[in-house]
Amino acid sequence: MEFPLAYCPHGDVVLDRLRALYEDRDQSIALAVMQVPSPTLRKLSENAVSGYCGYPDPSDRASFWDELLSERKDVFDDSIPRCHLSEMDQGLYGGLVGGEVRFLLDPKTGWVSSMVAPILKDLSEIDRLSFSHDSEWFKRYVKQMRVFVEASRGKFGIDHFILINGLNFVFELIGATDTYMALIDRPDEVQKAIDFAYQLNLTVQNAFFEHVPLLEGGTCSDMVQWIPGRVITESVDPFHMASVDCFEKWGRITLERIFSQFDGGVTHIHGNGRHLLEAVSSVKGLKAIYLGNDKGFAPAFDVLADLKKEVGDMPLVVPVSFNEFSEALAEKRITGGVHYVVDSVPDIDTANRCMEELRNYRA
Repeated sequence: MEFPLAYCPHGDVVLDRLRALYEDRDQSIALAVMQVPSPTLRKLSENAVSGYCGYPDPSDRASFWDELLSERKDVFDDSIPRCHLSEMDQGLYGGLVGGEVRFLLDPKTGWVSSMVAPILKDLSEIDRLSFSHDSEWFKRYVKQMRVFVEASRGKFGIDHFILINGLNFVFELIGATDTYMALIDRPDEVQKAIDFAYQLNLTVQNAFFEHVPLLEGGTCSDMVQWIPGRVITESVDPFHMASVDCFEKWGRITLERIFSQFDGGVTHIHGNGRHLLEAVSSVKGLKAIYLGNDKGFAPAFDVLADLKKEVGDMPLVVPVSFNEFSEALAEKRITGGVHYVVDSVPDIDTANRCMEELRNYRA
């Protein structure tokens, strides 16, 4: 039977490989996303200015994604063509409780992300927060999902998008520094904010799965491309500048609580959070970890053997340049159990030749 997405003609093969990594945790295989030059992004970079912008029209955004993803239909890698509700990022959650939402355009990626200024003067004001399905921001959220579902039908999927849960939500309320201080001075109020955030995030994510259909029984993802079941994406960023003990006290229960309401979740860890790897990888319900590359820290690809020791058979997603990746593949030193995001691939033909070799590779 024909795969349901026109921009992914080899989708059945791709899903089989994704299942092998994310469901079976096969450590003998390696997967890759090949990032080839994009005429759509080149045109956007030439004509758009990076920086703050207004809330974009959902139909315009859907058209952008259609144009961008149509370029990849001849790339036979381990990716699924999928768009992202980037406008409904941090800003959605803050907007739902009355925050001032701001938008930022990045022409290099095409994303329009959102954020909010701190919402409360003091955490003692937590009791005045509320949210409603009738709010402007929830209506915008539902409208954008409907527009994207219609525009993507039969062509590409729609990603799950990040939760702003736990301490991430407290950051939105009072800022990062005051959040860390409150963990020491006002833990009861922090817990009250976390409990509010849990209900808010549950509402937002349940609405996503009510409006956005699964693809072949799985969730499209900017982190892992596609994964079986109803899977969410959560952040542990607040603990990157904290101890493992702090994560165990304030982070683990928050992750496991929300993951248990779905079929698990995925997360990402930046360079300054690698001390958390062993603890985070043991979180119940976690399906995969994306490892970010950040200034001041060794690229994940360069220290992958050490990082794998921390996580066991937990699937990892790792960025790497094409030159580094192709050289390692030729020398048969690609680590298995990893989904590589390969940038600066010269062209589609080069990507497909590299992928043919990778599909036959065994670690």
